[in-house]
Amino acid sequence: MSFGFSVYFGLDNTKEENIQLLKDAHRLGFTRIFTSLHIPEANYDVLKVEVREFFDLAKNYDMDIISDISPNTFKFLDLENMDLEGLHNMGVKTIRIDFGYTEEEISIMSKNTYGIKIQLNASTITEEFFERLDSFSPNYENIDALHNFYPRIGTGISEECMIEKNTLLKSRGIKACAFVQSNNRKRSPLKDGLPTLEDHRGLEVREAANHLFALGNESVFIGDSLPSLKELEDLSSLDPNVIELNIEAKTDDKVILRLLGEVYSARTDEARDAIRASESRLILNRDIIEPFNAIDKKIGDITIDNKDYLRYMGELQILKVDDVADSRTNVVASILQKDFYLLKYIKGGKKFHFNIAK
Repeated sequence: MSFGFSVYFGLDNTKEENIQLLKDAHRLGFTRIFTSLHIPEANYDVLKVEVREFFDLAKNYDMDIISDISPNTFKFLDLENMDLEGLHNMGVKTIRIDFGYTEEEISIMSKNTYGIKIQLNASTITEEFFERLDSFSPNYENIDALHNFYPRIGTGISEECMIEKNTLLKSRGIKACAFVQSNNRKRSPLKDGLPTLEDHRGLEVREAANHLFALGNESVFIGDSLPSLKELEDLSSLDPNVIELNIEAKTDDKVILRLLGEVYSARTDEARDAIRASESRLILNRDIIEPFNAIDKKIGDITIDNKDYLRYMGELQILKVDDVADSRTNVVASILQKDFYLLKYIKGGKKFHFNIAK
């Protein structure tokens, strides 16, 4: 799992802004950079000068530079077509196949000896594409995939489409990545954000990234030109392996708040009516939970069993159905309605934690 940002030379940002973005992202643990070298609106006189200086610094940071490539990209960089050694020497570690290459050429590039990974367009792959690619025996260990971003409102893909494409990729052991938009400086010329999922247009970086990781994406990139420092911090502090659920606490009891601050795994023997936390009873230690707020329960309520439930004291559940009051069970918090959709991703073994809304 990893985090990435995007840079577009000769477009929205000054050279100094791009360099500062690189430094801030590196400090916060970002390891991947996406760039495109064939944006029609870019100033190519500026682009050609800035790209090599930026790549040199990123190479010193040992960051994974991902570049969209086409035959025109090599020409622009004064390289021969498919000159992967030349790209490697510039610091490019991953090339994203945008257009202009056959399945046979993709297979050949996947077997390069320069350590360059090949990245497919995750949003456009099909079973038929893979059948053709399979016939040339590519090195799938050297291939991953990155979804498109979508500048025009209404053109981002659906969650169903992403799940379908990611399932197809997973069947061949290929990891998928995707974009979220920044709300700080949106990329020209449309400036409507660069998300992969249309549902994410206008969402905050952390909320959108949390969803993408829940969907099984390996890396999340901020697509727009200049994310704010807060957006970088919000993404870098997100645990990709844990689904974050925003909640409203219904008590200030210290024992309950401690339990709500832990990371949990959903039990693998999934209950019909609730998501059960595997660890909550084990970490109770010697604390006692007294009965309180034992009211009727609604979908999305978080409950913790009190001392009257005997050995079940400390059992934490998230309700998947409405249920009647039980004097042995305290309703301690509720999932915010906007996060209800995340509950369907918390299957057996999946980790989750709570963020108490201020």
